Amino acid sequence: MNPVGRHISTLTEQLRERLAAERRAVAAAGGPEPPIAEAIADLVEREAAVLSAGRREELARLVHRETVGLGPLEELLADPLVEEVMVNGCEAVYVERRGRIELTDVRFPDERAVRETIERILAPTGRRVDELSPMADARLADGSRVNVVIPPLAVDGPVISIRRFAVDRPGPAELERTGSLAPEAREILERAVRERRTILVSGGTGSGKTTLLNALSAWIDPRERIITIEDAAELRLRQPHVVRLESRPPSIEGRGEVTIRDLLRNALRMRPDRIVIGEVRGPEALDLLTALNTGHEGALSTVHANSPEDSLRRLETLALMADVGLPHLAVREQLARGVDLIAQLRREPGGERRVVEVSEVVAAAGGVAVRSLWAL
Repeated sequence: MNPVGRHISTLTEQLRERLAAERRAVAAAGGPEPPIAEAIADLVEREAAVLSAGRREELARLVHRETVGLGPLEELLADPLVEEVMVNGCEAVYVERRGRIELTDVRFPDERAVRETIERILAPTGRRVDELSPMADARLADGSRVNVVIPPLAVDGPVISIRRFAVDRPGPAELERTGSLAPEAREILERAVRERRTILVSGGTGSGKTTLLNALSAWIDPRERIITIEDAAELRLRQPHVVRLESRPPSIEGRGEVTIRDLLRNALRMRPDRIVIGEVRGPEALDLLTALNTGHEGALSTVHANSPEDSLRRLETLALMADVGLPHLAVREQLARGVDLIAQLRREPGGERRVVEVSEVVAAAGGVAVRSLWAL
């Protein structure tokens, strides 16, 4: 950092601390606190009047960023191409653009600055991290998912992972244009959605499962009532009749948790035409299979798995986690009758995400199997 940059950084920190002290004093005296932007502008005018108007404007922006924003991460989150931000301590910040991970030149001055950023992320959610609870999940105002881990679990300093979600999800035509969805696969999936067949989107982390799930929803009849269930509200369905449900983690006291399973059970009482689950990752798999076998057809969901065969095995394992004593054969029979198609996604070494197989779920001797309808 050049001398001017170091001076601005030092001045920013000094003004931020003075701003905090002044606002604490006003709050202690019981007086009304001015809006934060107004307070920052007044402070910069008083304490940095010798600087040019442009420098004062930049200084005010930096103080605001360090006071209520996400510090150095703000400039990364302002880039629409950034899909993920990964902070590994105070000196290593990576981003993912177009499926490729890159090291940035963004740095935090010290570990305390990273911890303060974490506190600003968690404060609106009512959560916190400390040595007793060193991990937490949260969500930014734009819907981005955040995970934080601090020492002693994070050995080399606090770690922040921010998974961003585009406001506008690409539709089937755009996925086909970019090569993510082959025309033959598109025809099979479109017909399946319109015929109200249940589709499971399978793939690894970052393979584009939610993006494909959102695209598949474009073929749902706009007259249908759709209920979406997610851990973090990522889906952007364009139909007029959509009810969005989002799970809730427990509070600091360990109360108030609402799981995907709770929401799924409640959704069945809400007269859904379609149920769209962002991801099946726990015992809610059994409730989903039960719903699919009792008239709630045409559901869409995703699961982490490396192949269509693995996705069925994973769904079976998750259903058994419900611990209701069902034999394996009963779960497999429900799988065979409830799930119709599996769309398998793969993330290529270059970062491209593609549908590589569409398979049909069929009953087989002793359980359930898949039959490939199309493969890349």
